[in-house]
Amino acid sequence: MKAYLTWITLAFTLMSGSASSQSYSIGVYYFPGWRTGQKAAPATEPWQRLKAFKEREPMLGWYDDGAVDVMNQQLGWMHDYGLTYVAFDWYWGGGKVHLEHGLRAYFAAANRSKVPFALLWANHDEAPTSAADFEAMVRYWIDNYFRRTEMFKVDGRPVVFILDHQHLNNRAKRFGTDAATLLGKAQEMAKAAKLPPIFFVGSTFNNPKASTLGYDATSTYNYHGLHRPSRSYAELTSDYRKIWQFQMGRHGVPYIVPMTQGWDRRPWGGSKDPEHDRSGGDLATFESHLRAARDFMDANPSQTRRLGVICCWNEFGEGSYIEPTKAGGFGYLEKVRDVFAGHPK
Repeated sequence: MKAYLTWITLAFTLMSGSASSQSYSIGVYYFPGWRTGQKAAPATEPWQRLKAFKEREPMLGWYDDGAVDVMNQQLGWMHDYGLTYVAFDWYWGGGKVHLEHGLRAYFAAANRSKVPFALLWANHDEAPTSAADFEAMVRYWIDNYFRRTEMFKVDGRPVVFILDHQHLNNRAKRFGTDAATLLGKAQEMAKAAKLPPIFFVGSTFNNPKASTLGYDATSTYNYHGLHRPSRSYAELTSDYRKIWQFQMGRHGVPYIVPMTQGWDRRPWGGSKDPEHDRSGGDLATFESHLRAARDFMDANPSQTRRLGVICCWNEFGEGSYIEPTKAGGFGYLEKVRDVFAGHPK
C-alpha cells in the first residue's frame, strides 16, 4: 500500500508540474544487447567480449535479456531501490524494429507495472530514410506502445527520448524537411489515433545553443566531457555539472537531469582516446555525483521538474552500469536509493 501511495503522489506531482523537496522521478537507460545472434547487436555473442572483465559479470550471470525471468528480477530490483521508470534503447532500420526482445520480455514480466517504461530511440544510423519511413516508425509506436498502461508519462503524455536530435534534423534535410516538421507529424498521428501528445525529449550533448526543434524537454544519454573527452570520473562528473548549468533555461523547456556511472569502453574496443576509458566511478564518487544532481534539481525545481535519468542499467560494454554484479553487489543501487528515495545510509 505504501508503494502504491508513493506512486500516486508522484503521478500527481508530474501532472501538476510541481514537486516537494522529497519527490523525485529517476529513470535508467536499458541496453537490450545481451542476446546471442541478434541482428543490429554489437556482437554475435556479446558476452564473449565481457568475460575478460570478470568484475562486470552481472549478479544474474551472463544472461539472455530476452528471458522473462531475467527481466522480472531486474524490474524488481529497480523498484526496490527507488528507480521509477526504465527507458529502453530502441532501434529502427530498414522499415522495422530491431533488438525489441528486451521490451517483449518486459511486457511479459509480472513486475512490469512496478516500473513504467519509456523509449530511447537510438537514432545513430541511417533512419529515417524518408518521411514515410519516419511515419511507419511512429505508427509502430502508436500500435504497440502508447496505449499500454505501463508507459511512462509526463503530464499524461508518453515519453520518447531521441538520442541525437542533430542527426535527426540532418537526416530530415536529406529528404527535404526538418526535425520539427517530423515531430509535428508524429503529434498529428497521435491525435488522429485519439492519444495524448507525445512527450519528446531531445538529447543536447554538450552544446548549450542547440535548438529544441519542437522537443518538449531536453536531456542526454551521456556526456563525454566539455572541451575534450574526460580522463577520470572526477573530470567527467565535473563537466556534467558545468553542462547542467549551460543547459538550464536555454531552451524554454524542462531539462531532465542526466547522470552517469562512468565510461570505460575497453570491451567494445576502447575509446579513440584511451585515457577516456579511465572515467569509471566508484561507489563514493558515484554517490557524490548523484547528490550533486539532486541538489541541482532542488535548486531548479520548475526547470527540472525533479526528473532525472541515469546512464545506465547495463551498458557493460561501455562501462556504465548500476545493475548488481557478482563483484560489486548492490552498491550502486544502494546509492541511488540513499540519495533519491530517502532511505537511511
